[in-house]
Amino acid sequence: MPGSLLDADAVIGCPHGGRVTAATTPSGGVRAGGAAIATAAHSYVVTGCPHTVDRVPSPCVTVRWTADGTGVTVDGAPVLLDTSAAECFSAALVPQGPPVVQAAQRKVTLR
Repeated sequence: MPGSLLDADAVIGCPHGGRVTAATTPSGGVRAGGAAIATAAHSYVVTGCPHTVDRVPSPCVTVRWTADGTGVTVDGAPVLLDTSAAECFSAALVPQGPPVVQAAQRKVTLR
């Protein structure tokens, strides 16, 4: 895989410092480090974005992810990687830039 799996514990922010969290909780039996794996089927919201345009608040409110074509799925939905394409949007659906994913290192054990 060309990246690390994102999970429910991933630290993600918008490009302006807002916090990105899953609006729908990743579930299912597939976990990494005890946290559920995130998929393209989940919705993501942004809180605390201070972005303004010409002194008018225009905060990021949502993130749309495009899953990589790895072929890896959880419950039929493509998994998200820290390298998956994504864009933050304002309430008016204006693109505001890609989210920032904090690097995470995971140990994978195959049995």
